[in-house]
Amino acid sequence: MNITKTSIALPSLGQIKWLAVSTAIAAALSLHAPAQTNLLANPGFESGNLSVWSTFGANNYVESGAAYSGTYYYKVYGNYPSPASQNYTGIYQIMNSAPGAIYSANGWAYSLSSDNIKGEDQVWIEVSFRDSSYNALALYRSPVVTSNNIASFGGYGTWFNLRVDNQCSYTNSTALVLLPGTVTGTVSSLVAPPGTACVFYQVVFAQGPDNANGSMYFDDLNLTQTGGTTVTPPGTQWNIVWDDEFNGTSINTNIWTFETGNNNGWGNEELEYYTASSENAYESNGLLHIIALQQSMGGFNYTSARMKTQNNFTTTYGRIVWRAALPAGTGMWPALWMLGANYPTIGWPDCGEIDVVEENGSTPNQIQSSLHSTSDETGYYDFASGYSATNFHTYMLDWEPYSTINFYVDGNLFEIQTGWYDPAGPYPTPFNAPFFLIMNLAVGGTYVGTPTTNQINSGTVFPAQMLVDYVRVYEQTAPLAISASTQSNGSYALIWPTNIVCHLQARTNSLLGSWTDVAGTTNPFVVSRDPNQGAVFYRLESP
Repeated sequence: MNITKTSIALPSLGQIKWLAVSTAIAAALSLHAPAQTNLLANPGFESGNLSVWSTFGANNYVESGAAYSGTYYYKVYGNYPSPASQNYTGIYQIMNSAPGAIYSANGWAYSLSSDNIKGEDQVWIEVSFRDSSYNALALYRSPVVTSNNIASFGGYGTWFNLRVDNQCSYTNSTALVLLPGTVTGTVSSLVAPPGTACVFYQVVFAQGPDNANGSMYFDDLNLTQTGGTTVTPPGTQWNIVWDDEFNGTSINTNIWTFETGNNNGWGNEELEYYTASSENAYESNGLLHIIALQQSMGGFNYTSARMKTQNNFTTTYGRIVWRAALPAGTGMWPALWMLGANYPTIGWPDCGEIDVVEENGSTPNQIQSSLHSTSDETGYYDFASGYSATNFHTYMLDWEPYSTINFYVDGNLFEIQTGWYDPAGPYPTPFNAPFFLIMNLAVGGTYVGTPTTNQINSGTVFPAQMLVDYVRVYEQTAPLAISASTQSNGSYALIWPTNIVCHLQARTNSLLGSWTDVAGTTNPFVVSRDPNQGAVFYRLESP
């Protein structure tokens, strides 16, 4: 449970005192960026690493020595695939933006004469404006540097300034690297078009099919807002934007639907028959129970449940966290996972599958997490001695736009997947599109070694169950904060973010002791002045 930590006391309003509670960084992040300030973090790489920057491709490094200023610089070169093919390597940052915001952008570049770009190598800086789904709305580029024109910039062994001042066309609006980028005009300012939600700044090294060697250095990169619409700097706080805490008395059918039957073993030779019965899935004492029973139905010897959010909820990117306890036993196959929202229009595996966690009940000391599409990528996590998947653990997917998918158990990173996409697109990979959530407890199947009914019955205690405490989806948003405003009739309105899962709580006279949820709250929440009431304090709790 995440409860807001830092308090901000607002002035007393008559006989009522209001306490607005927000996170510790709220005050800092609610300020507007000063004019003419570089919006990029770690722009000169003086941290000695690529912290804050997201990467694509294999060869991104921070080195010291020949920097334009300071000590460090960024070095990039191609991937040298075999067989040779066009490939892209680089770094980027994503920041909040808004329609009408105006920017300038540039960066310093250098190619060492002894390791110079060659052949079909092309290098540039680009800025693109995107909507809330990261679809491109406008593209601006610096001049493209090649071995044929680098002399015009000063040649090898010389730092030169690349200004982003060419407006370009493109065809692959969902890609990270927007191609072909034909120049349509030269501009003095980069203007965010209607629909803009964010701005991408990136350095791109394009290595041609000739696999020519050579590298480029970059330093003192810059993106500055010079005017136009005021933009709040991007939040650095992960907040819950969707969740199910399973605190009710029945499963929320506005979120979850049930898949039923055996469906020819679901392609895995599974032996259960899924039902929508409360014997197989129910909420109680703040937990979801998914139960596998030794029960005959539909010609099968076991029943269980498989729940999904298809057509009710999808998510793209962010952090998805389950807290769950998984069962042990022969043939037990619990899974908390995700499937591309374009399924079944696009069949499996082309729709994409993300297994946040699955377990073979015969080996509960180990779990695995996987990606499935046209290839399969899997990592394993072994619990420390004395622990197993039967204990409650948090299983987290950290899903970055266009870049990296990380898997965690109890905050411990154990798997990193980066090779599942082509940065120039148009993204044959499914992992840059919406996915829906699935929870199920299978019995038998290929994943658990295709055990027989006799082996399952002798190796498992029925009923077996998977317990789920919650599932939460986090995104980086503006901080959770609450404010009060005076109304024309003398009442007061409390206002807080609408995109963060939270609820209002109150206490009278003291901050000590228990807080009570305020029933029936709307946002804004209006409270009338009451001269007969003592001090009242309010706070937000998430989730």
